Amino acid sequence: MFNNNQMVSTSVTIFLAVLCSLLLGPPYCNGSNILVAPVDASHWINMKIILEELHSRGHEITVLHSAKSWYIPSNSTIYTSIYVPTLEDETDRSFYNEMLKDVMSYRGYPTFIRTFYQQRLITSMLEKGHEILARSAARILEDNVFMKSLQDSKFDLMLTDPGLTLGVILGGYLKLPMVFNVRWINNGEGHQTIAPSPVSYVPVSGSELQDQMDFPERIKNMLHYFYNIYEMYYIINPAYSDVFKKHFPPGTDMISLDLSADIWLFRGDFVFDFPRPTMPNVVYIGGFQCKEAQPLPDDLEEFMQSSGEHGVVIMSLGTVVSALSSDITEAIAAAFAELPQKVIWRFVGDKPSSLGNNTRLVKWFPQKDLLGHPKTHLFIAHGGTNGMYEAIYHGVPVLGLPLMFDQFDNLLKLKVRGAARVVEIGSLTKDSFLEALKDILENPSYRKNIQHLSQLHRDQPMSPMDTAIFWIEYVIRNKGAAHLKSAGFNLPWYSYFCLDVAAFLLAITGTFIMGSVFVCRFLCCRKSKKKIKAE
Repeated sequence: MFNNNQMVSTSVTIFLAVLCSLLLGPPYCNGSNILVAPVDASHWINMKIILEELHSRGHEITVLHSAKSWYIPSNSTIYTSIYVPTLEDETDRSFYNEMLKDVMSYRGYPTFIRTFYQQRLITSMLEKGHEILARSAARILEDNVFMKSLQDSKFDLMLTDPGLTLGVILGGYLKLPMVFNVRWINNGEGHQTIAPSPVSYVPVSGSELQDQMDFPERIKNMLHYFYNIYEMYYIINPAYSDVFKKHFPPGTDMISLDLSADIWLFRGDFVFDFPRPTMPNVVYIGGFQCKEAQPLPDDLEEFMQSSGEHGVVIMSLGTVVSALSSDITEAIAAAFAELPQKVIWRFVGDKPSSLGNNTRLVKWFPQKDLLGHPKTHLFIAHGGTNGMYEAIYHGVPVLGLPLMFDQFDNLLKLKVRGAARVVEIGSLTKDSFLEALKDILENPSYRKNIQHLSQLHRDQPMSPMDTAIFWIEYVIRNKGAAHLKSAGFNLPWYSYFCLDVAAFLLAITGTFIMGSVFVCRFLCCRKSKKKIKAE
């Protein structure tokens, strides 16, 4: 039993501890007004998790999105919605299914050239998408009533996913401190916009290369690098030229607006990504959406437990592509039927005739909770970033079926680390798929390697979510983070690469050589004339 003196002493100790934490800890940032411009589909999953945490800390949140958004709800208890014209107003989701057919046709091309064909597909998509986004931005900026309402709202911060340009343009126009929730930016992978990217060992996004390249691979990487420059300056920037001329100071372009962001919350880390140069205002929050598994619904838990010692395989190919061709789904189902494991398959479409009794089809499942279940032995995935980090977090090996975009690069990173295998959808057969399944399920090295990645990923001084919230509130408290921005962003390209210095040194060297040659010729001529006179 405690006596009164002990109770008083304990109370004083607790009071002092709380007081010290308040005085010595970072200042709490409460009640700020945050404007958010998200990207739909899987990107919204990432943004929503951050918004929920910000709301729990007392921040007021306003979200700009289309009235036709695919996944962003209009009514929410954590934010206020404002409808604006966005890409979703003019985009048919079936477009991605059509694009998948084109990608699959290119996968049969030689390895060196197929990535360029795939990149051309993405360029075509970007060209149309940026034309729509530029029209949307112009409509919003020219709506004087709407823009005045935004200015009168006195926002403290623009939090945006720069995969689409609306938030970047509005943040720049309103002169708000800006934080990016980023992996993909409007012209490619985020690092290649903000950080030095030596093509000798930093693979360009879409090249399907790793960081150890031989000579032909470095040639390919350089060609992808030049293609990205062409895409940025001749496809993307021109779409916004009228918007920038009318509403922004001279010299403004998409890159300068991107680089004006104070903090880049980068959805990556170097457990997954290849090590490369970075910048002071890039903060790594890879896997911030991951959490410990929660209990499953009773029917799913019963199914998991019924697998016995063999365990369970789970399969999901994401939210964008709704269906595969019937011959592929039949081959996959037939391979599953020969496994001793149970299978949970997130599936949309007609039920395959070859489906086995061990396979359960569902339209949705709690992916994080299934990955964290001890009975889960394998994750079959398309290679989206969210799924890859969830697999790493829970230590589940991956069999990859990449479909488009960055999925090929993502799965390559896990494959290089011995934590995944990749099967090409276009050439998939029952036998090839079954062989890959058995290899991962029976070879313990895959699980060992990804569990090592999981250990590295979790071994951090601060959780990725806490890191993200700290830096968002840091920008609010300090009204920006200009001291973290590199002076290199303001240099013209010829100064950045020191081409003016190189030209000066070449001119000096050339002048010295020419002068030396002139003096030598002059001396030789004098000597020759003296010799002739002497004769």
